[in-house]
Amino acid sequence: MVLKLYGNPMSTCTKRVAMVLKEKNVPFEFVVIDFAKSEHKSPAYLEKQPFGQVPYIDDDGFILFESRAIARYIAIKYHDQGATLLPAYGDLQGLGRFEQGASIEAGTFDVYAGAIAFEKLFKPMRGLQTDDTKLEYFTTTLDAKLDGYEAVLSKQKYIGGDIFTLADLFHLPYGALLPKAGYNYLQDTAKRPHLARWWKEISSRPTWEAVKDNVEA
Repeated sequence: MVLKLYGNPMSTCTKRVAMVLKEKNVPFEFVVIDFAKSEHKSPAYLEKQPFGQVPYIDDDGFILFESRAIARYIAIKYHDQGATLLPAYGDLQGLGRFEQGASIEAGTFDVYAGAIAFEKLFKPMRGLQTDDTKLEYFTTTLDAKLDGYEAVLSKQKYIGGDIFTLADLFHLPYGALLPKAGYNYLQDTAKRPHLARWWKEISSRPTWEAVKDNVEA
């Protein structure tokens, strides 16, 4: 049975999982969840994903949600095909650096980049007013924290070590929205050359190009 990805084509987290599937050359069926029809809040959907969010996968009856958890599952299950995405199992230092990078993304980047996208892009789409005070806090905080990224990336090629991993990939959906919100933190070669070098490389991967505008199997 082919793996099924349930999500929305424009969802950042759905794109995150779709990119991992493409990196690992895993065939999948994409089942579109229509937000306009509130399909993600239906009783049938909530049986699979009790928080009413996207995405989740059905891998021959095994249901899993949360995009980062799905990404790790796919990378481990299909470790012998496609891009590596994780350090070797026995490489404790490599795994430690990877988990450090993954924690940086979740706790230092996503929380602020996601909030910026919500205030600047998603709220207006829903007819809501941007909270300028919150936006100022999120933007200035992220800008300051990216100095840490510059320091890390001055010593290693990727955020999780010297190989491209899920820790880098996790940044792409919200990082790609920052310029659309009017912020070019990740492209500023004068201010943070190592960060800009890293971002240019990871955002140019063919798998991201394939899913960034619309997810398709």
